[in-house]
Amino acid sequence: MSRVTNYLFHSEPANIEPAWNDILTPPRPKSCKTILVAGGAGFLGSHLCELLIRKGHRVVCIDNFSTGRPENVRHLRSSGAFTLLRHDVVDPIDLKVDEIYNLACPASPPHYQADPIHTTKTSVLGALNLLENAARYNARILQASTSEIYGDPNVHPQVESYWGNVNPFGPRSCYDEGKRCAETLFHDFSRIRGVEIKIVRIFNTYGPRMRPDDGRVISNFIVQALRDEDITIHGDGSQTRSFCFVDDLVDGFLSMMASPASLTGPINLGNPVEFTVAELAGQVLALTGSRSRIVHRPLPTDDPRQRRPDISLAMHELCWQPRVVLAEGLKRTIAYFEAVLAAEGRKLTEVA
Repeated sequence: MSRVTNYLFHSEPANIEPAWNDILTPPRPKSCKTILVAGGAGFLGSHLCELLIRKGHRVVCIDNFSTGRPENVRHLRSSGAFTLLRHDVVDPIDLKVDEIYNLACPASPPHYQADPIHTTKTSVLGALNLLENAARYNARILQASTSEIYGDPNVHPQVESYWGNVNPFGPRSCYDEGKRCAETLFHDFSRIRGVEIKIVRIFNTYGPRMRPDDGRVISNFIVQALRDEDITIHGDGSQTRSFCFVDDLVDGFLSMMASPASLTGPINLGNPVEFTVAELAGQVLALTGSRSRIVHRPLPTDDPRQRRPDISLAMHELCWQPRVVLAEGLKRTIAYFEAVLAAEGRKLTEVA
């Protein structure tokens, strides 16, 4: 059974590297849970870790840092309730916890297409290893699935009962089909092994801690605008997306995890307000005051024409819906990227 690849930091002082399960020994109140977040140093995972600690829980974050970054969670060390471990979920794991959130997988096309075989392994073997761990310790487990399950949809808006329109061997298939297989594993572990599962399907999400090279449309547009570079729109810009601010999304994670055991999902989490990509570019230009020009490039293969969640189920079962409107979320995200790019500029000046 695999232990830990590399111990990075732990909130409490330690003179020696602890054993895998010995890191959780300090006393804790009965209301406090020990929660594993796989992919916890990434964009979504770091916000989730932060929220769980604010709620009074102990968090063990594992990440292989293919896209996650230690600096996203470094500020959590002072909480006294956070541990960060370098570990790839394609390897088995043995950790006694109360709950598991599986967010381990690159989510933007440039990153998951860089090594498509490992992306599939992360989705499938990662789900399998975390489910085995959940079964071993009777932990409840949540799968962060994706709206890519629906592919280029023929049903709009997308409802959970729609089976999707997915290319099984295109450039996006490593992610789309990997996540679909992971959902199958979750349901099989629920039926056969009695594991308490939760599945959420995430639609486009944005906010602070996205990477400048993330490759998704909001980060692309903001970084290009702040650098006064051409804003690149693929196609004519009439394709639509719905954008959910990260704070709203992680609230949905916690609501789903706390829901009755009978509610397994999948449940859509996203913002049902729909914008064209051209409209998004216009908002980014207006909010940044950028001098960037808009240029058009060909559409990528299998790029969805429409993407908007039907969140009726989440509203009814979880009493959840997004609160942050796009303009407000963009302002907060732009402020974050302004700080990131300013820091990068200072580093370049220091090197020069």
